[in-house]
Amino acid sequence: MAIRKSSISGTPFGGTSDRPSSPNKGQTFYNGDLGILEIYTGTQWVANNAPVATPIIGAATNVGTSRAYNNGSATVAVSTATTGGLANSYTVTSSPGGYTATGSSSPITVTGLQSNTAYTFTATATNNFGTSSASSSSNSITATTVPQAPTIGTAAAGNLQASVTFTAGATGGPAITSYTVTSSPGGFTASGASSPLTVTGLTNGTSYTFTATATNANGTSAASAASNSISPVNSKATGGTLTATGGYAYHTFTSSGTFTPTQNLSVDVLVVAGGGGGGGGNNGNAGGGGAGGLLYYSSQSVTNNSPYTVTVGPGGAGGGVAVTGSQGSNSQFGSLTASIGGGGGGILSGSGTSGGSGGGGGQVSGGGAGTSGQGNAGGSGGGWSGGGGGGATAVGGTGGGDSSFGGGPGGAGSSSYSTFGAATLTGQNVSGTYWYAGGGGGGNHGGAVNNSSNVGGNGGGGRGGTSSVPVAGTSNTGGGGGGGRDSVGFQIAGNGGSGVVIVRYAI
Repeated sequence: MAIRKSSISGTPFGGTSDRPSSPNKGQTFYNGDLGILEIYTGTQWVANNAPVATPIIGAATNVGTSRAYNNGSATVAVSTATTGGLANSYTVTSSPGGYTATGSSSPITVTGLQSNTAYTFTATATNNFGTSSASSSSNSITATTVPQAPTIGTAAAGNLQASVTFTAGATGGPAITSYTVTSSPGGFTASGASSPLTVTGLTNGTSYTFTATATNANGTSAASAASNSISPVNSKATGGTLTATGGYAYHTFTSSGTFTPTQNLSVDVLVVAGGGGGGGGNNGNAGGGGAGGLLYYSSQSVTNNSPYTVTVGPGGAGGGVAVTGSQGSNSQFGSLTASIGGGGGGILSGSGTSGGSGGGGGQVSGGGAGTSGQGNAGGSGGGWSGGGGGGATAVGGTGGGDSSFGGGPGGAGSSSYSTFGAATLTGQNVSGTYWYAGGGGGGNHGGAVNNSSNVGGNGGGGRGGTSSVPVAGTSNTGGGGGGGRDSVGFQIAGNGGSGVVIVRYAI
């Protein structure tokens, strides 16, 4: 049949079967069967100058390679339906999440997808006449990415090396195939399947930090935060966390363990017992917990390959309503003992218990006694408030020292061994000085607000209860717990801080 042309424009016209058999891209045709002007796109005839039809959704494909964690990507194929006008653009939307992307041609790439999450997609088309309804849903894909960055743990020094711990993050979808730890400076690396990893090739006496990355089939994660700084050292013993500075190696035990020399040594030992818990209040506040006792030996001899048991005493529990706080526990290195932990604060009308340092007295009662050479007595209660716990170098303060019936301050701890704290990042840093075994502050009477009278002593002592919950003693300082106050809801006192054992020797 001969193709007819419009007398006005010369455009071919007829029924659907009359379309040219070999049209050129951009060629037009008046379709009398459909009542529309059509244009050939190169692949199909579509309506010209008409509202766009709902597009046809195609295949969705995950794109995981080199995608950052929780920034997954998928490509989604779309095509124009033949029953409407040409699309100027397509918009693809994910479910769940509602992540969108818009483009003028297929496929459309949607980014920002959450790692290891399943998604489907719908599409709309837009032209000058408006936007179509949404298509049917695509196939489901699971977005995958590189892993989440690991969480860095602790770096421990060794001879020309360091052991670095880390905690795995999310996999990003594919299984993690390896982890890598990298030093700074130097860029020395170690790779393996799990934590810890040992980085070798380091220089003794040089300070290093470390970062960790994780790798899966899609690539490598971002780097973790940096670890603590360590300096490798040719150690002469094992046990605890090893650091080195100022010509000394330090083995720090924040929990019980074993110290084993690899040669005969002369060592300095710092032993701090657990602090006592504060006493609970009830119509009158208990004293703060006493601090842990101290022993310091500057010339303790240890024998090659002879293991020494190290015990780190926990802090005592804070007292409940009108209950005396528990004493802390001993810390020990071999036969050297910080005998007993600091005494807990007294209950209502009760005396503080004795220990390395004594607990503060409750209400108007006396404080507990300290141990000669280790600590000091707790302060007496007074004015309906508790006395402060004794510290390693000072007695606890007397309660009721101001018009608001404030609890007594905790006694100061010891800064005599600050080099131990500074070298090993333990102890309580106050104005650049490291302290141990501060007493807990006494609890305040009734509704008394925070004031300067019930503070804990330097060295980890917790503040006594006032308008807030009593504060626990700081971990690994032997600090005493703060005493309870008598207001409902704040009667339970603070726990004592755990002790610590540190051994050092010249290197």
